[in-house]
Amino acid sequence: MTADLALYSYFRSSASYRVRIALGLKGLAYDYRPVHLVKNEQQGEAYAAVTPSRLVPALRDGEVTLTQSLAIIEYLDETHPEPPLLPLDAAGRARVRALALDVACEIHPINNLKVLRFLTQDLKLSEDDKLRWIRHWVETGLQTVEQQLAGHPQTGRFCHGDAPTLADCTLVPQIFNAQRFGCRLDHVPTVMRVVDHCLQLPAFQQAQPGQCPDAE
Repeated sequence: MTADLALYSYFRSSASYRVRIALGLKGLAYDYRPVHLVKNEQQGEAYAAVTPSRLVPALRDGEVTLTQSLAIIEYLDETHPEPPLLPLDAAGRARVRALALDVACEIHPINNLKVLRFLTQDLKLSEDDKLRWIRHWVETGLQTVEQQLAGHPQTGRFCHGDAPTLADCTLVPQIFNAQRFGCRLDHVPTVMRVVDHCLQLPAFQQAQPGQCPDAE
């Protein structure tokens, strides 16, 4: 099954970055199929045939095509259980999912490319105002994650315990985006400590945008 995996990805897409990390943690080989979002390749009919949403990532596993990064990662966790990316206990799984959703639902959607294009092209926001928008939502969103992590008895070297989980796969790409847009990060020391631990692992290093075949 591993040989049949193909990931449709854009190097700077944080959602794609999450899945690349998960694939690396699972030790799974895959074909990398770039979709250049800035050049609007996702709008072409060729990619619409892959996924009607025209979003990245999409993962093909043989005849199965999957979309939405968190759903893809949970699929990988079910089909390739080792190492697990979700805890064994129900409460732990709920906590990890909540941390992942704090990023994937509360921060990322209002700062992705199509939203930023609407702000500048349709609402005519200036570049400075666009950056204010990004920094506000990223910085306040990460503050929420910090509050979830700091002092919590189940926070370890990683978001939950001492092994990476779905939450870490989601958090690290968001920090990449935060740094790219010059967001303040001194108010989230626990977040940054966790990210530093993650980036010591080869799976996180190899998934970084600069390591992708389509990196510019």
